[in-house]
Amino acid sequence: MKAFGWLRRVPLAVVILAIGVMGFAALLMLKPRPAPHPEADPPKPVVEVVRVALEDRALTVETQGTVAPRRNIQLVSQVGGQIVEAAPEFVAGGRFEKGDWLVRVDRRDYQNALARAQSQLREAERVLAEERGRARQAEREWRDLGNEQANALFLRQPQIAAAEAAVEAARAERNQAQLDLERTEIRAPFSGRVRQTQADLGQFISPGSAIAEIYDDAVAQVRLPLMDDQAALLALPLGTAIEPAERPAVTLSGRVLGERHQWQGTVVRTEASLGAQSRMLHAIAEVPEPFNTERHPAPLLMGLFVQADIEGRVLNDIASLPVTAVFERNRIYTVRETEAVEGEGGEVSQEKIVEEKRVRVLKLDGDRIWVKGPLSEGEAVIVDRQGYVSPGVAVRFPGEASSLESPDTQDHTEPETDAEENVEAQPDRSGADS
Repeated sequence: MKAFGWLRRVPLAVVILAIGVMGFAALLMLKPRPAPHPEADPPKPVVEVVRVALEDRALTVETQGTVAPRRNIQLVSQVGGQIVEAAPEFVAGGRFEKGDWLVRVDRRDYQNALARAQSQLREAERVLAEERGRARQAEREWRDLGNEQANALFLRQPQIAAAEAAVEAARAERNQAQLDLERTEIRAPFSGRVRQTQADLGQFISPGSAIAEIYDDAVAQVRLPLMDDQAALLALPLGTAIEPAERPAVTLSGRVLGERHQWQGTVVRTEASLGAQSRMLHAIAEVPEPFNTERHPAPLLMGLFVQADIEGRVLNDIASLPVTAVFERNRIYTVRETEAVEGEGGEVSQEKIVEEKRVRVLKLDGDRIWVKGPLSEGEAVIVDRQGYVSPGVAVRFPGEASSLESPDTQDHTEPETDAEENVEAQPDRSGADS
């Protein structure tokens, strides 16, 4: 008892505090600890995919343009006068051949000018003949004097040179008057058609006046704008003509008289500069004999707006994907499928990991898009829900069970099935009891 006598000297509050601390420590030591459980993996997202099918294919480039003639000029009169006659073809849409006359100007003034020029030429030739005769006479007189050497002035050589020059000038005047007379008939420089007339019968025109706008109808041209990506599909030479054997085929389509028709042509050259406003390259397509209905289903009218399909060069290893497979202009998600061994039993499962790739977009064709890039045959490409996945994430395809559903779900569903079977297997005792 003496050993615990010191307790009497300890304050009661300290004793109570010490007992409380020891009790709290005992509670902490005897508290049951939860058993550790591994955290379940989140379910893998389900993604729709398509398989890549690589092809060697020539893609068609689609563009548009307006039909125009290869030559379109203002027909100008080189002489002045009153129009006294017009050809029946001298109307808008009239067809003419090269060398046909279209308009005749009053030629009487030019006939008079030609007559005066011919008279002046004859007079100049007379003067030249006289000077040559005088020169021969002077030469004989000089020889009669016993001196074979005579100066040029005595032999009238300057006078002969002046007379010869006068003859040449008179002959030029005669030729010019004859040419002006011929120009009173304004003729077509090529075969074609009249787009519009700017003068008519009875009108006075001056030299240099435009009387009509005409165009060559042997070949029709279409100026086709091409973006840089489109031009790359064609591989056209820049700013030069294309060899006939290498010209890409082009199909033009447009509406004439309410019906849609097609015309076949070729791309013959490209322009050497980009458009100042559009910054696009322009290719020139030509269609021969646009008004020949035996060669074409309908006349290809000038000014017609047409759609153009240009045959491209063959591209190797390109793929057609749904348009939803490409996002942010040139990015796609593919799925890398690898085999992995899981569990103690060595079960083999497929791991599907998302990878990002960048492709070159070649052409948009409706709900499909043609691309070229680091793709392999049969590779899976994600076509939806790209915002829910990212590179390195494991995914699963539709119809595949999630790893969280297989073991646990089966353990919980089997007893319920057995209970239902037991209930169905029990005999109906209601009749026996009654």
